[in-house]
Amino acid sequence: MTEVLNDEQTTCPVHATDDASAEQSCPADAGRSPGSQFSEDGYETDAEGVKPAHEYEPLGPDSLTWQIWGTWTGMFQGLWAGSIQNMHPKLGAAVWDHSELFGERWQRLMRSLYPISGVVFDSVIPGTKTGLEVRDYHRTVKGTMEDGSRYHALDPDVFYWAHATFWYGNVRLCERFGPFLTEDQKRQLFEESKAWYAQYGVSMRPVPETYEDFLEYWDYMCRNVLRDHVSVRTVLDITQLPPPPFLSFIPKSVWDRYLVPQNQKMFMWLTTGFYDEPIREILGLEWTDADERRFRLLGKGINLVMHRLLPKRFLRHPRPRDAWDRVNGRVAKDAPIVHTPRRNLPPLDQRDNPMHYCPVTAARRATYPTVLTSD
Repeated sequence: MTEVLNDEQTTCPVHATDDASAEQSCPADAGRSPGSQFSEDGYETDAEGVKPAHEYEPLGPDSLTWQIWGTWTGMFQGLWAGSIQNMHPKLGAAVWDHSELFGERWQRLMRSLYPISGVVFDSVIPGTKTGLEVRDYHRTVKGTMEDGSRYHALDPDVFYWAHATFWYGNVRLCERFGPFLTEDQKRQLFEESKAWYAQYGVSMRPVPETYEDFLEYWDYMCRNVLRDHVSVRTVLDITQLPPPPFLSFIPKSVWDRYLVPQNQKMFMWLTTGFYDEPIREILGLEWTDADERRFRLLGKGINLVMHRLLPKRFLRHPRPRDAWDRVNGRVAKDAPIVHTPRRNLPPLDQRDNPMHYCPVTAARRATYPTVLTSD
């Protein structure tokens, strides 16, 4: 594997300043921004003029984010999200140092859906602070990079990049597989992404002001900051994955010999289709006009089946589905939060690790009532 860095890194056009003494690179750049004030846990004090997180209201069922996010169609984009997050130099280093990428990979993916979507959808449950809980899973994720510089998962530049891949991944998924969005709807989703990000209670400094600013930020990241990394290649390699839980009945010999090679080929093709062209160049991936035509045809088919034929309720993950059930009266508003099934819990020796979402541990601490889902 070849590690690629762009030698033409320049100041981000969105966050450039006229004050030479305060000049800083793009907010998700590999280096810490000059003048940032961090606590021991990695939090940063908001700069003057930045709207603080506590002034944003949580999103509710009237938001566009609620309407289109939190569905199983996002699984098509799973490798894209995991790999492009890890292409941030500091985030990639943190994942490599603190995460066992091949350990219980399905379980980690499936249980993570609950708190991640809960940051948006738990707003209908009084007293929940899911965003703060997700933030605090990252308090101890810190270390030193190969060049001697330090990283911390709660560096706002790093944390915002992860969030950007979540909310903008939603836009990219809709562009490719539907429901297809207007430009005004994309701008609305960006504005809503600010309220979503505010739920984490971290500095709002890295957040671009407008959707157009965000697109500049994203392009800058792809061209100047993101890089190839061993953690990226590890995410993209699914040849060691066992069958997903719903296919666990398949014999290992059949899975390994016949299905694994085809799965690797198919999901790498899907992921390449979601990548921006600069990312394909960094990773050395080819994408032809014929690939693009096939991808667009596939997207139309998925949009027809997933968004026009299937009931919305069954298209959603359990946590978003539960939130909509509360709104629609199918579930009592004061019912316990729905959590991951027991089969997805961390290994016994990791359940007290503060880096992991583990509802049974939280229940023992009486943080909140716990009901583990059966599906």
